[in-house]
Order: sequence, then C-alpha cells, then structure tokens
Amino acid sequence: MVSAPTARRLPALRDGWWQIHHRSLVKARLATVLWRLPVIVARTAAMAWRASAWDTAAAAVLNLAAGAATAWALLATRAALQALLAEGATPDRLRAALPQLVAVAVAVAVRSGLTLGAGWALARLEPRVLTLAERRLFELTTSVDLAAYDDPRFCDELERARKGGAQSVQHLVRATVDLLAGSLGLVAAATALLILHPLLVLALMLASVPGFWAALRAARLSYLSIHARTSRRRRLWMLADLMALRETAAELRALTMRRYLLGEYVATAETEIAAELDVARRQAAARALGSVLSGAATLGVYAVIGALVGWHALPLAAAGAAVLAVQAARQSSTLAINTINRVYEEGLYFEDYTDFCVRARARVRTVTAVGTMRPPERISVRDAALRYPNTPAPALAGVTFTIRRGQTIALVGENGSGKTSLARLIAGLYQPDSGTVCWNDLPLGGFEPGQVWRHVGMVSQNYWHWPFTAEGNIRLGSDRTPDEAATHAAARAAGAHDMILALPAGYQTLLSRQFEGGMDLSGGQWQRLAMARALFRDAPLLICDEPSAALDARAEQALFAALRRDAARRITVLITHRLANIRHADRIYVLHNGQIVEQGTHAELSALGGRYAELFALQATGYRT
Repeated sequence: MVSAPTARRLPALRDGWWQIHHRSLVKARLATVLWRLPVIVARTAAMAWRASAWDTAAAAVLNLAAGAATAWALLATRAALQALLAEGATPDRLRAALPQLVAVAVAVAVRSGLTLGAGWALARLEPRVLTLAERRLFELTTSVDLAAYDDPRFCDELERARKGGAQSVQHLVRATVDLLAGSLGLVAAATALLILHPLLVLALMLASVPGFWAALRAARLSYLSIHARTSRRRRLWMLADLMALRETAAELRALTMRRYLLGEYVATAETEIAAELDVARRQAAARALGSVLSGAATLGVYAVIGALVGWHALPLAAAGAAVLAVQAARQSSTLAINTINRVYEEGLYFEDYTDFCVRARARVRTVTAVGTMRPPERISVRDAALRYPNTPAPALAGVTFTIRRGQTIALVGENGSGKTSLARLIAGLYQPDSGTVCWNDLPLGGFEPGQVWRHVGMVSQNYWHWPFTAEGNIRLGSDRTPDEAATHAAARAAGAHDMILALPAGYQTLLSRQFEGGMDLSGGQWQRLAMARALFRDAPLLICDEPSAALDARAEQALFAALRRDAARRITVLITHRLANIRHADRIYVLHNGQIVEQGTHAELSALGGRYAELFALQATGYRT
C-alpha cells in the first residue's frame, strides 16, 4: 500500500488573468444567459453549417416539422375527446371520433419518423464538426511562434482548448439540436394551450422557471470547478503518463521511482476527488431545490385547469387535451431546460476554444516582407537578445556575428550558456526580443516562417521518435521529390544505411512498437536517423545540436567526416561538448551567460588560454590519463 504524501507538496492554484473573463461568464445571471444563448447558438450553427450545410439544414427542418406534428396531434386529441364526450350512443360517438383518432395516430407516426431523420442528420453532422474544430485548432498550434510553448499560460489555454473546447463543439451541436427540438415541442404544446385557454400558457411559463434556475446553477458550478482545476488535472495526466509509458518504464524501475510517483498521484487525485465531491454536493442541493419547486409549480398548473373547468371557462374535453398538453410541455420543457444547461455549459468551454484560437492567431508571425526568402548566402546576427517567460536572466544578450556560405561554425559553452537558443534564432524558430537576425541582409521576422524553415536542416538535441517507416522518417517534412537514391545517400552519410537494411523490412520497417509489426531503435540508431533526415533536406543551413551524443566513436568520426566533405555547399552550425570534433571549424564562438566571450579558430583560442582552452584541456586530460 502506497501512502500519500501530504498535499503541501502541491503548489497552490491561483487564478491567472486569462480566467477573469470566464469567471464573469460563470457568475452570469438568468438574464445574461438568455441574452448570450442566441450568440452561442448562432456560433454553433455557423460552425455546423461550414462542416456540413446539408446535414445542418436537415436537422433543423426535420425538428421544426416534428414540432408542428406535435401541435397537430394535441389539437386532434382535443377534437377526438370532444367527439367521445358528446351526447349520444357510444357507437355513434366512436364513429364520430374515429377520423380524429386516426389523425392522432398519423401525427404521432409522422413525428417519430421526422425525429429519426433528424437524429440521422445529427449523427452525420457531429463527427464533421469535431474534425473541423480540431483541424482549425491544430492549424494554429502548428503555426504559432515556438516561443508560445515556453509560456505556461499558453500551455494551460491549449490544454483546455484541446481537452474541453474542441470536444465541446461536438457536444454543443447535439445540445443545440436538442434545445431546438425541446423548444419546438414546448412551443407546440404552448400553442395548443393558447388555443384552449391563454391563462394556461402563463401558468406553464411560470412553472418552468424553477427547473431552469436549477439547471443553470448546476452548469455554473460544474464549469467553475473544472476551469479552476485545469492545472491539477494536467498534473494527474502527466503522472499517469509517467507511470504507463514504455519510454519511462525502464528508468522508473531503475531509479525506484514507483513509490514516489504513486504517492504524488494519490495526493493529487485525493485533492481532485475532494473538489469533485464538493461541486457534486452543491449541484445536488440545487437540483433538489429545483425539483421540489418544479413539482409545486406543476401542481399549480393542474389547479388552474381544475379552476377553469369549475368556472365553466374550459370544457371538459378541452381540459383533457390541456392535461395531455401540459404533460407534453413538461417533457419538452425538461428537454429544453436540460439542454439550455448543456448549451450554456458547453458554450463556456466553446468560449475557451474560440478565445484560444483568437489569442493563438495573435501569436502567429505577421508577414510584412515582400517577395520570397532566398537560400542564405550570409547570416548576420546583430546585438540579439532573447529572454524566456518567467526566467530571471536572459538566454542571450547582445550577441553579434556573421556567417557565410561555405563556413562551419561551432557554438561552445557550458550547459545553459545559450547555444541552443542562439541556434534557434539563426534558424528563425525564435525572434529576438531586441536586435536583428538577417539572412542576406533581410530580417527574418517579416517573412512567412515556412519560407525560412524550408532552407533549414536541423538535428535537435531532443528529437522525437516519429512513428513512421524508416524511409518516412528520413523524408519527413522535406519538399524534395521522393527519391530512393537520395534517401539512401542521406542514410549512408549519417551512417544509418546498413542499420536500416538490417531491419526486418528494411526502409519500409515501421518504427514504433505501439503498432503490430513495429520495431524500436536504440538511442544511437535514432540519432543516425535524425541526422539522415537533416541531410536529406539538402538545406543551405544545417544546424547540428549535439548530433553525436548517442553515437559510438566510429560512427561519430564518420559523421563529422561527412559533414566536412559537404561543408562548402552550405552554412554549418555545430553545437557539441566534444571539442575534438570542432577543431576544423572555421570559427568557434564560446558562450557564457548568453554572451559571446571568446571567438576564433581552434588554434587561436587554444593560444588565448581562456575558457575554451580550459575546457579543451579538461577533455584532453581525460584521454591522456
């Protein structure tokens, strides 16, 4: 049994600025909900129409027709009761009522058919709406500036938009159609009551208020609770992944992390359960009060019917039809009230989605430059500075240098000195907070990012194991025409060709054990594949961030020899802690605390006797010893 660590381990949850708008929505009064409801429905209808105009129209028209059939059935029921309750022999009364009874049966059958048709249209519409919403979301998440993912507020908003917002669009479509059906059924019943006696409509409206209040109260409590618990739920999902993923399984066992992770999970889950139980208790109290008040109000409606009969203001046949109309209205109002609850609640999550899309769109780089970015012949960095969110010190400060095609430069420094940040500036993945990064004397910030990145080949320090075939991994993202010879040439240059041929299906081997027939690679093999992918792009700018960290000595030597052979055709940027591999670099830049503190060739820096010479001597001492 794993004991739970104290809840004091968990950070306190505080509201951020992005929650203010939503909290004002959650605290909205009845009038505000009724005011906002048409806006939510209109937005939902617009997205549904874009997803499938035909299915949207069919769902709306068929539900409208079903509401008309309901009114027809109620009025036919009144006529049938009038015939049955009239004076005369029973056979005569039955014959007189028969046409109206047939009309009731036909109306009920037509309504059932129309409802089934509307359900089929809705079933076709829902997945299309979800796909449209998710596609729009992912179009933004894959185009926002990379710096957005360094902002925890953006990550929280993205999590809410993914987990609740995009799914809410699908739920909102169904809830909106149900609201339409319930509202039309309620209108049909109210129309019948209006024909029977106007006072019955007023009584019915008053009787619906308690249920509506209870549903609104429950929606507000649910959304407020879930919204405030976003960070904690993300922590739960993270801990669950850490304990269930294949990638973490070995280290979890080797470091005996099981007890710690389970303890963290239990502590977080207990806090989450307490929050869920609290909101469930408050929702139950609101619904119980609403049910009691709704029951009393319905009793009042029946009392009004009885009084109207007693005052001879309502015939007995009409009273029977009124009772049926009230029951139908109660069913339709229950559906409408519950769906108003769902529409309002899902509308709040939809607001998360739409707000995120607006804010994410603002993080997409604005294109101001005219023309197309050409391959870089010269890259100039001028007094560039960069700071990540919520960090006390800048990642880069006042960095200046120039690189030309045919040159190989190396970025050297201790961990955290700014090497990777500088490489990402050069590649256009980040924009400097101040200063400029130019290709061919043109600032990168004004160009469409894709125009820049198509000229970049990069081996990241933390590369992803893409679950595609070996061939697909190499060609991934490149706009080059698929060519087997070029693919094999890139694999050979990276030392991956023989390794790939040894796989069960060679270049067609699926590299993921999550799928049947898939294979996994060792760390060094994955690194060779990542290097082959960068080389296949044949880009004029090649950035290698620790490209040989997982390679054996022979593969490492072959890789750097291949890089030197083709260096004249491109600009090469090397980042590595193994300084013996960069002795042939045309220029070495030594970074410390985000600044270039030394620069020169290997010989010049060795003679200088500074930071680079010290680091090189430390590594060389290990080999000499």
